[in-house]
Parts: sequence; structure tokens; C-alpha cells
Amino acid sequence: MGSQRTAAGSPPPAKRWGGVGGGGPNAAQLLYPPPQPTPPPVAGGGGARRAFGGLGAMPSVDLTKTPSFRLDGRRALITGGGRGIGLAAASALAAAGAHVTLAARTKAEIEEAAAAIRARGEKADALVLDVTDIEAARKALAAREPYQVLINNAGMNRPAYLPEVKVEDFDAIMALNVRAAFFMAQTVALRLIDTKLPGSIINISSQMGHVGAARRTVYCASKHAMEGFTKAMAIELAPHNIRVNSLGPTFLETPMTRPFFENKAFRDEVLSKIKLGRLGQLEELTGAIVFLASDASSLMTGSALVLDGGWTAE
Repeated sequence: MGSQRTAAGSPPPAKRWGGVGGGGPNAAQLLYPPPQPTPPPVAGGGGARRAFGGLGAMPSVDLTKTPSFRLDGRRALITGGGRGIGLAAASALAAAGAHVTLAARTKAEIEEAAAAIRARGEKADALVLDVTDIEAARKALAAREPYQVLINNAGMNRPAYLPEVKVEDFDAIMALNVRAAFFMAQTVALRLIDTKLPGSIINISSQMGHVGAARRTVYCASKHAMEGFTKAMAIELAPHNIRVNSLGPTFLETPMTRPFFENKAFRDEVLSKIKLGRLGQLEELTGAIVFLASDASSLMTGSALVLDGGWTAE
């Protein structure tokens, strides 16, 4: 273990470790090197930045925040809330933190649904209401706290070829799908304006609000009308920070529709139009409903969000 050898006239090798006397590290230093000091946070730029590459350099990238999909503290009204899309919407909004009110004519149905939501530890109540009775609906909502979310879902269809359309069927479809939906949106919006609260009105339309189909002349007319008043309401209500959008699903497989799809000819006709080659499921709408109700869609109004498996793509 003599002194280091060097070539004649050349300097000794540079010290590789900073120990006293220039010697190499001992075993403890190799296994347990001393911790490096953590650099202090840098002011601005979105908060503290992490050391980069172990050299103390820190990136100066400002990362965009994602708006919340939560609905805590908001009240949501769902018409036709006892089954199908309405019940799925109520369940999803309650899970996102909203207090939901399920409105429909059938008391037992909506009370049972509200109880099921409460059993999960969420907030729900039932409101027995015929939305086609405009004055009764106005009085019912005037007696309650305003709703910041409306799922304008109550609707109906009576399919028939054009020569077979009856006046009473035309009137019934238009009374519910257009007249009742229009004035429910108006009533909710006026309460929000009076109380200076923001809101989101979601009109449950259909892919048939964008295309035509045999045996659905009246239904298509009603949903095209809904798409029209969605856009016009969005323009008028935007200064009050009330957004209005529509949601247009394709044919869904539900307990109520399942018997219709047992008809092979009808099922084949429908599936030939859906590019994904299958019927929609209720849970495939819930994410879009929460999105439209929440701040995640804060820049979206007067728009149609179509969940149709590609039906309207051509």
C-alpha cells in the first residue's frame, strides 16, 4: 500500500470524493451516502416544484387544473324519475353529491326509488307531479328551494306510420315532449334568475332529434322542437350563468324496451343503424349526465350531446 504512482511529470489523479485527506469513501459512505438538501419551494408557477434529475433544477410548467365532476350542495330535479333514464340520472347525480328530487305521477314508484338512493347514504326525495299540468308544476316548484340542475326527462312515443297518426296521439306526444318540457325548463330557470343562482338544464332529447325515421314522424317532430328551444334558451339564459344542453341517446335496452327487441326484424333494423352494433345501456348515459350537470362542462351551452353509437354519423 505505497504511495500513488504517476507518470513522470504528470499531476496526481483528481480526487473523486470530498473526504478529508482526499481518500476514497469508506463502506458506510458507499452504502449510506449523506442526504442531499431539499431545495426550497419556488414562489409562483402553481406552487412548489419538484427537484428534477437530482440536480436541483425544477421545471417551470404550469399544469392545467381539471374541473370537478362533484355536485355537492346542489339540488337536482329529475322528471320521469321513477324508471329508465330518469332513475339512472337520479342515481348518478346523487352519487356525485347532489340532493335529488324524483318527480313523476306514480307515487309508489318514485318513493321506492328515492328510498333506495337514501339507503346508500345519499340525499333524495320524491315529488308526485304531472308535468303536463303547467300551473300545478309551477306551484309545486314555487314551494321548494330552487333547483340548480334539471333533468327534463319525462317523454313518450306512440309509433305509427304517417297515414295512421291520430290527432289525439299527436296532441299527447306534443303536450309532454314539447309543451311540458318547455315550461318546466322555464319554471326552473326563472327561479334561478330570481335567486341569482347558476344552473344547468339538461333536456333529454333523442337521436331522433337529429334524423328522421319511419313510424316516428310525431316523435321526431317533438324532439327536433326540443333541440330548437334548447339552443334558443341557451342564448337567453347565458347572461344569467344558466346553461342549457340536450342529451340524445340511441335505442336503449331496458326492462321496458326489452320486449320490443324480441321482434327480430325490429332488432335487426335498429342494429343496422347503430355503428357499434349493439343497443345502448342505461349506465352509458350516466357519465354524460354528470358531466353536463357539473362544472366539468362549464363552457358548454346550446349544444347537443349525442350518445347514439354512431347512428347519426352518416
